[in-house]
Amino acid sequence: MNILEKISQSQALFSKSERKVAEVILANPQTAIHSSIATLAKMSNVSEPTVNRFCRRLDTKGFPDFKLHLAQSLANGTPYVNRHVEESDGPDEYTKKIFESTMAALEVARQSLDVNIINRVVDLLTQAQKISFFGLGASASVAHDALNKFFRFNVPVVYFDDILMQRMSCMNSSEEDVVVLISHTGRTKSLVEIAQIARGNDATVIGITSKDSPLAKECSLVISLDVPEDTDMYMPMASRIAQLTLIDVLATGFTLRRGTKFRENLKRVKDTLRESRYDKKQQ
Repeated sequence: MNILEKISQSQALFSKSERKVAEVILANPQTAIHSSIATLAKMSNVSEPTVNRFCRRLDTKGFPDFKLHLAQSLANGTPYVNRHVEESDGPDEYTKKIFESTMAALEVARQSLDVNIINRVVDLLTQAQKISFFGLGASASVAHDALNKFFRFNVPVVYFDDILMQRMSCMNSSEEDVVVLISHTGRTKSLVEIAQIARGNDATVIGITSKDSPLAKECSLVISLDVPEDTDMYMPMASRIAQLTLIDVLATGFTLRRGTKFRENLKRVKDTLRESRYDKKQQ
């Protein structure tokens, strides 16, 4: 039973205030996904603690977890395209749906992140002698973006989208190296094998992947993003955007950790690019 069905069938169990929350959500679940707890409370004319009690009544861990379940219950639509898009949608409708569902997924992903793990990963990246970013399919573009971000940091960075090159690179890794493997599902066999090779050569392996997945079990540390997207059925959209945002978070943490002198060096790198662009006044 998905969360919307559960709300519909549990009306008799709700208090008068909780029923107000249920009515607002059932009337427009898409709006509820995008709302903060304060906004939903205001729309329902109840207090924020009432919204939290409502969420826990449905056996969720709180409002962020409830929004994740709500997003999952809406995960229908046209297979292999986007979970919210219907065959009859015109350009206005599918454009709106894709932007709104992506923004909602980013909010759910943000709520699910463990900042202590983020801090630990930033520690490992700043201490690494070499950093490798590997992914396959849609996640390969995320790994490539990570290369572009971390290449500026004056630390050796490796990126390959070829499986054999990834394997050979991990065979040459050492205990001072960090290998970052990116996979939304965590079920790609080749990446699981690469994690095993890297750890077998004493490298620290960080997984940006689903918790409790086969890949997660082979990693030294895992950053899990709760993005309700079934990439077996739909094109990877929101999950890829969430991964790219996480790379920005790690790159920012790396920059801040290195201090003011390091940021001055980054400014010099940016300054060297000025001559490669037309001046804004010449446009």
